[in-house]
Amino acid sequence: MLEVAARQWVRASEDAWNLRNLDTVVLGHTISCQWRHRADFIWGRDQVRAFIGRRWRRETEFRLLNELWAWSSDRIAMRFAYEFRDDSGIWYRVYGNENCLCDDHGLVSLRLTNANEHPIEEYERKLRWDAGIRPADYPTLLELGL
Repeated sequence: MLEVAARQWVRASEDAWNLRNLDTVVLGHTISCQWRHRADFIWGRDQVRAFIGRRWRRETEFRLLNELWAWSSDRIAMRFAYEFRDDSGIWYRVYGNENCLCDDHGLVSLRLTNANEHPIEEYERKLRWDAGIRPADYPTLLELGL
């Protein structure tokens, strides 16, 4: 995969999550994909759909920023930060990285996610844009000090 294609792939993934487009997120994975998300082990699109649905019911006002870290012909590594408010009104920031193995069509067959989550005050938020995709001119994780 070329760098330009890898950057586009990472941004498209971010956009799907920020738009909360469950079908786009799920269909970006192979039917028999495997995920390890922190301590959760998930197999196949049906479990991915259920897992994300549970998360999105808890995580409101979600904002995600992905950055390409490394890539090869069939692998992409990205680092990310996201912020959300939970159903009790507490704000959180999550930092992490994801390593993805993709098939010949660019669908994720294996996704390994490591992340750390901690509560923040509302005034500490750094990911502030209207709901939906991140503006193209928004600062990078590095520029935000993340």
